[in-house]
Amino acid sequence: MGLLSLGTPLAWDDAKQYADHVRAHGVTQFLNIWDRLKDRCGDELLWGDEIEYMVVSFDDEGKNARLSLRQTEILAKLNAITDDIASDRSDPASVPTFHPEYGRFMLESTPGSPYTGSLTDLLSVESDMRYRRRLARKYLKDNEIPFTLTSFPRLGVPGIFTEPHYDPANAVSSRSLFLPEEITNPHARFPTLTANIRRRRGSKVVINLPLFIDRNTPRPFVDPTIPWQRDIYPEDPEAKRGAALIDHIYMDAMGFGMGCSCLQITFQSCNVSEARRLYDALVPIAPLMLALTAASPLWRGYIADVDCRWDVISASVDDRTEEERGLKPLKENRFRIPKSRYGSVSLYISEHWTNRPEYNDIYAPYDQAIFGRLCDHGIDDQLAKHISHLFIRDPIVIFSETIEQDDATSNDHFENIQSTNWQTIRFKPPPVNSPIGWRVEFRSMEVQMTDFENAAFSVFVVLLSRAILSFNLNLYMPISKVDENMVRAQKRDAVRSQKFFFRKDVFPLGGWSSASSSCSSCSSPVGETTDGPPKKEKKLRNCYPSAPRPQNGYLHVPVEDEYEEMTMEEIMFGKCNSFPGLFSLVYEYLDSLDISDDERERLDGYLDLVKRRTNGSLKTAATWIRDFVRTHPTYKFDSVVNQEINYDLMVAVDQIERGVRQAPDFMPLKL
Repeated sequence: MGLLSLGTPLAWDDAKQYADHVRAHGVTQFLNIWDRLKDRCGDELLWGDEIEYMVVSFDDEGKNARLSLRQTEILAKLNAITDDIASDRSDPASVPTFHPEYGRFMLESTPGSPYTGSLTDLLSVESDMRYRRRLARKYLKDNEIPFTLTSFPRLGVPGIFTEPHYDPANAVSSRSLFLPEEITNPHARFPTLTANIRRRRGSKVVINLPLFIDRNTPRPFVDPTIPWQRDIYPEDPEAKRGAALIDHIYMDAMGFGMGCSCLQITFQSCNVSEARRLYDALVPIAPLMLALTAASPLWRGYIADVDCRWDVISASVDDRTEEERGLKPLKENRFRIPKSRYGSVSLYISEHWTNRPEYNDIYAPYDQAIFGRLCDHGIDDQLAKHISHLFIRDPIVIFSETIEQDDATSNDHFENIQSTNWQTIRFKPPPVNSPIGWRVEFRSMEVQMTDFENAAFSVFVVLLSRAILSFNLNLYMPISKVDENMVRAQKRDAVRSQKFFFRKDVFPLGGWSSASSSCSSCSSPVGETTDGPPKKEKKLRNCYPSAPRPQNGYLHVPVEDEYEEMTMEEIMFGKCNSFPGLFSLVYEYLDSLDISDDERERLDGYLDLVKRRTNGSLKTAATWIRDFVRTHPTYKFDSVVNQEINYDLMVAVDQIERGVRQAPDFMPLKL
């Protein structure tokens, strides 16, 4: 959740005067990193996951499941325990770490050290996730459980949904009608971030999700739980003046979005060019994985007619003014900005010859002065536009103690802007004074309810990333179509009900590209060159040769002829003889590895889950949750998730995760 600097955060009216200072020095810091590390090459594949938990407190007598707001106490205990474990181990770096998140009910966990490209590491992901969950669970209260849920179904309902309970009337930073101030992590960064987004925007954030209309849902639906008459703050009447839409679930605070949990994967790349190539290739994959991992159909005590969190978080941190949103002519602001800070990628960034200018076909404003400065320094147009596009945003939280920095030894100003541009894919330069290389972060997936699922989707994305690089796949299509896929991915049961735009021919030279045993763009070899069939590799590589531009040129067809609408099954399994499908490519890549029968069986188990979610023989988490609610004996088919339903749902999810309850329509019977 960005930088957790120590110090005094500035309120927006004080912080905005330093915005240009932060941008200017942030660019300087990026250029210093670039000058030092642009030629760095040969980094091995290191990768890791981030999983976010919600701690839920159970009142079994009252049949209530509430969010536990003991994050600070829990983290102190967990960090002390992991420090003790580390001191007793020969390899303390392998001890997992736990971090604070936005919600005071949330924990974030990462492996103690990154995974490598070894198959042993790839197959250790699930056990590592289970170890982290056991650690967290062991040091909670007896009635507390760490859940990997994307959204808590009754966050913000009238009544008691947290333990302890607090009144929303004291929501100073968000001025929410529904969420108390105490829902937010007490670190100064978080309430300041919340307040400054509201102040910069000029109003509260507005989130409206379409309500799932069931047979007894009142029509038109006017939410009776909104305290329409509250007038503690000037923003309170906004709901009555039209912010709350009819037939929608209305939410009004950052906590509804940043209180969600997700599953993220970060890859270290061989070099900066490889990172940019992987970044671009994963951009069209992000909406597909959002749809496949859909897990959040319940919001503020209601069933929504969408399955995913993305638009909720996007709206929850939307600090754009009315001018920037195009509601008023530009006068005080510099740009009309089409997207929130939390949005899908707007620009491809690779210099590869397959990246046609026509693919960047949406309006993506960028700072001309910063662009010119980057170009004058030798940065190419694609990367210069990416950085200068990120830097149209203001720094939202500035600590008075960190305004002046040594740009040669710090990258905090750069990260202030970079880390508050929350996009589906993130291009991450190496940190200052760190052995870490150029990285790519895959951010679109929703967290799953079980460690098996989270491991399965992590393994699939890792293998797909290697297949993309190994076979030099060309997945480019216009960004506008990726954006349309993001919209479709969030619709109810999108995996089965929607078609997605995807490229028809993924092979840039008209056929499968053989993987080389050495990296043509690095000086250090990464394998052996042999005559005859390539020797099977014992680990996932990180450095692959790029497909060369054809010497006789490459005949481009019109961009609109390069892609078409496909079902999720066609994209994943193939379409007749014209498109092989992503699973075929992953399996072809696996065939290039030296894998034992046992390793292959375990990998097939993870891939089988993703395949069955694709073909519908297993439900997505969102569909299973919605069906659970609608078949609950106390559900009145009125779109309402009552307290007892929520309690029973939490019990069922915990039982499924621990393996004591079967859900054959959702999880494989044999794990």
